[in-house]
Amino acid sequence: MKKFYLLILSVLVFQNVLAQENLEMKGLMAKEMKSFAAKMNIGNTNPNTLNYDLQYQRMDVSINPSVAQISGSVTSHFKPTQTMSSIYFDLSNQLTVSQVTFHGQPLTFQQLATKEVKIDFTSALPANVLDSLTIQYNGAPPTNNNAFFINTQGGTPVLSTLNEPYGAQDWFPTKQSLNDKIERFDIKVTTPSQYSVASNGKLMSESILGSGQKLTFWRTQYPIAAYLVALSITNFVKLNDTMGTPPFPFVNYIYPATAANTTSMANIEWTKTVMNTFETFFGPYPFRNEKYGHMEFTAGGGMEHQTMTSMGGWTKQLIAHELAHQWFGDKVTCGAWNDIWLNEGFATFGEHVANEKLLMTNTQFLNYLLNEKNVITSAPGGSVYVADTNLGNIGSIFDGRLSYSKGGYVVRMIKWILGETLFYQALKDYHARPNLAYNYVKTSDLNASLLQSTGKDFTGFFNDWIYGQGYPIYDIRWKQTGNTLTFKATQTQSHASVSFFDMPLPIKVNGTGGQVAYFALNNTSNNQYFTETVAFPVASVEFNYEYQILEKNSTVTLDNNLSTSEIKPVEFAIYPNPAKNELFVSGLKKQTDYTIYTADGRLVKKGKTENKIDVSSFSKGVYFMTIENTNFKFVKE
Repeated sequence: MKKFYLLILSVLVFQNVLAQENLEMKGLMAKEMKSFAAKMNIGNTNPNTLNYDLQYQRMDVSINPSVAQISGSVTSHFKPTQTMSSIYFDLSNQLTVSQVTFHGQPLTFQQLATKEVKIDFTSALPANVLDSLTIQYNGAPPTNNNAFFINTQGGTPVLSTLNEPYGAQDWFPTKQSLNDKIERFDIKVTTPSQYSVASNGKLMSESILGSGQKLTFWRTQYPIAAYLVALSITNFVKLNDTMGTPPFPFVNYIYPATAANTTSMANIEWTKTVMNTFETFFGPYPFRNEKYGHMEFTAGGGMEHQTMTSMGGWTKQLIAHELAHQWFGDKVTCGAWNDIWLNEGFATFGEHVANEKLLMTNTQFLNYLLNEKNVITSAPGGSVYVADTNLGNIGSIFDGRLSYSKGGYVVRMIKWILGETLFYQALKDYHARPNLAYNYVKTSDLNASLLQSTGKDFTGFFNDWIYGQGYPIYDIRWKQTGNTLTFKATQTQSHASVSFFDMPLPIKVNGTGGQVAYFALNNTSNNQYFTETVAFPVASVEFNYEYQILEKNSTVTLDNNLSTSEIKPVEFAIYPNPAKNELFVSGLKKQTDYTIYTADGRLVKKGKTENKIDVSSFSKGVYFMTIENTNFKFVKE
């Protein structure tokens, strides 16, 4: 879901854009919260639906966009994971179930106050045998959640849905818990013939029926979460195009007024450009066999419905955010609302990428990052992980400062730690792993994937930045003696939940003659000293010069009285880095075991060394070495 911006960029050229987005997002954030509140009293998971795998659903319903009502049926194919005598589906009790049919015969059922339908079988079903049933239902979906809502555009009725996170049950029987994606979904909607229906997947057919009715049939054959199933109905202008290499369908259902707006149309066309950029950095678009596109709705903002985002505005930042969700939110989906940052943080990082690579100059992008950093550090506490997802705390689920902005900045900091090349490969690996692709994920899954891709364990990092609260404040002191630069890094924390933020510190050194040098100080303890070599007189030192990390009110001071007596000699280190034929290890006092492996975790070499390792046979690339429980990264030229 698109975030509600809380701050406007200081660069004047972006003020109008973000002010417009503020208006677009405000209504949608409220919708998210209301929809979420409806089901939170039973938690993230409905325990009654854990005993079966929901594999396929076919919706066959009638809807008139001028009336907030629905009637028809949903057929569900499911496989019990154990012997079962009854089955539950999530469905609002404001809708009326008229019949449940199983193998051509009616079954007894109950509609419960917990917004569930309990269906009893005449005899127990065996485990692991695919079966199916059909639920006939009708009624006016509840209006308090705004998951199924009507409005007008240009004087014409429009009906849309917005399920996130618990609104699907408001208009069709399904399984809402974030633990079982529906492998395939058919959506068949009958409407008055003057209207068009936009939805997920691939358009299979549009058929004119008798009595002025039209049947529209969409099919998605990629696994989908129930909250991502959506439709929008009105007198759309339908734009069919292609994008990408090789090309796949680019389909937009927009209002007639939007089709006449040159700015909106130009931004819709720009989607092709940002798609190419995201495919470069994130990997192939995950739903190429179906489509990508947009369907307009009146909720404001945007919602990343799988293969067809619902849009209430057409700014490029909004388009980029929702498109990034197709990889992060739709292909891999947070497995609990506590981990919503895996959706929203990564989509916000998608905005970072679009801004940096396409939309902004370097100065403008740095101003954007500074404003994001200022928003995030505007309060001393608050965790990205949503510890309390109960009904009374729904605001924290969709917290723009934490779930969105800080979540996005956490992704940026992972990039800083790994370096751009390794980071983007790790990102592609993450959503491509067989156990994660088109599935639900949690922070622990991301951590395991990063470890497998990079050899680096981010457990401590996530403890600090996702589960912990706040940010560090640094006091960086430096002095130059000949060609030696000495630094001392002191850190305090804004919140007691984190005792120390273990982070590489970005340092830029400016020489008196215009020379520049860059360092990443591996800050693992407080009051830590570092020495670096420079071949020029230093005029100034900058810290966090491209806002690589989160911090606030940090200071950098030339301190010619800085004591070097506390500097501890490095016990051992590797050099040169990059290496050509030989890698040297200094400081070892005896033969010591080592292992070297590639970024994907493949063992390359192991043995013992006291000083020198032959790497002449290695291919060019990035490698990782473990020695005395310490991890090093080096490059083979």
